[in-house]
Amino acid sequence: MEVVNAIGRRKSAVARVYVSEGTGKITINKKDITEYFPSAILQYVVKQPLQLLEAAEKYDIKANLDGGGFTGQSQALRLAIARALVKINEEDKKGLRSKGFLTRDSRAVERKKPGRPKARRRFQFSKR
Repeated sequence: MEVVNAIGRRKSAVARVYVSEGTGKITINKKDITEYFPSAILQYVVKQPLQLLEAAEKYDIKANLDGGGFTGQSQALRLAIARALVKINEEDKKGLRSKGFLTRDSRAVERKKPGRPKARRRFQFSKR
């Protein structure tokens, strides 16, 4: 198997993933996953598509993460891994789709509007 690449986005985070056959090592920005995401919850989010397909020990994953915060980055990485797994084996698509791992979460921060302190917040009304 050659190297399969995919991209995932969430908020302003972008994850580029390169998946190859291996022993289950996940490297993010040249760091191990436990070093990059110290939180066990974020590590779990990243590994969800692999655990669903029971492929955690089959593939080595190298990822480049850019932009956003740690939550957005972990979710962008999850989407990229799921897309790469579908490229490897098309039959996995149904299971990943049903769990929502192939759906791009398009929610992002709404822009600030002029004449307001935030996107929707208004300044306090004063009658007098």
